[in-house]
Amino acid sequence: MDLSIVIVNYNTKRLTMDCIKSVINSKIGFTYEIFVVDNASTDGSCEEIIATSLNVELIQNKENVGFSRANNQAIEQSTGRYVLLLNSDTIVNENTLNTMLQFMDINQAIGASGCEVNLPDGSLDKACHRGFPTPSASLYYMLQLSRFFPRNPKFNAYHQSYLNMKSIHEIDCLVGAFMLIRREAINEVGMLDEEFFMYGEDIDWCYRIKEAGWKNYYNPTVSIIHYKGASSRKKPFKIVYEFHRAMYLFHKKHFARKYPFIINGIVYCGIGLKLGVSALSNLAKHGR
Repeated sequence: MDLSIVIVNYNTKRLTMDCIKSVINSKIGFTYEIFVVDNASTDGSCEEIIATSLNVELIQNKENVGFSRANNQAIEQSTGRYVLLLNSDTIVNENTLNTMLQFMDINQAIGASGCEVNLPDGSLDKACHRGFPTPSASLYYMLQLSRFFPRNPKFNAYHQSYLNMKSIHEIDCLVGAFMLIRREAINEVGMLDEEFFMYGEDIDWCYRIKEAGWKNYYNPTVSIIHYKGASSRKKPFKIVYEFHRAMYLFHKKHFARKYPFIINGIVYCGIGLKLGVSALSNLAKHGR
């Protein structure tokens, strides 16, 4: 098997069906399998998949186990030379999969790669092209210095948009909405860290892949459409909490030992403060 595609579904029945169909309708010149892992959806997603007799492997969880664990469930059963993490709220363009696999086959030093990810309005989903969130990169990003110094690598270290966004190049971090990983890289660094519930696991994986000596690459010659946030609108405070918890987990895991106590304290306080502000804003917006 050449490619194992893993789609995690949580109450996004229509989007998931459209995503699967976009894969099936792609121009694919290789063997592939599709896994759909359902995290206890209540919108009839599993019934729809079964009723339409789509050629997918369906894993049905009795509870929402999160993004990392759900992906790992499918990866454990998969047999492809490559594994593709694909969000349920994406549409794959017809040439994307072929091009990306050919790209990986030609470039054996690449452990993970991603394509251009566009939002429905045609703008770039900036999460598909990132540097690692070091304390300085995160600070400059929060202060929005990248808006004033877009060509400065220091102040724009988080999204690294000072690079040529239309050329193929090495990048620190891809996005889990579309991440193509070489099986050998997975065997070497391990699977997704299940401590991350639904944010940060892609950054963590990219960090470990790069630390192991593999390269992460951004290939904007092909693209997908990302209807961003479709499955995260159901429990807004839960999403806010998990987003900030992922920041804490990533820093503690990879950066805490590299920085003095005072820097770590500032980082943790900053995350806590940002969580508080975001929670209050969320409460005002949703009334709960």
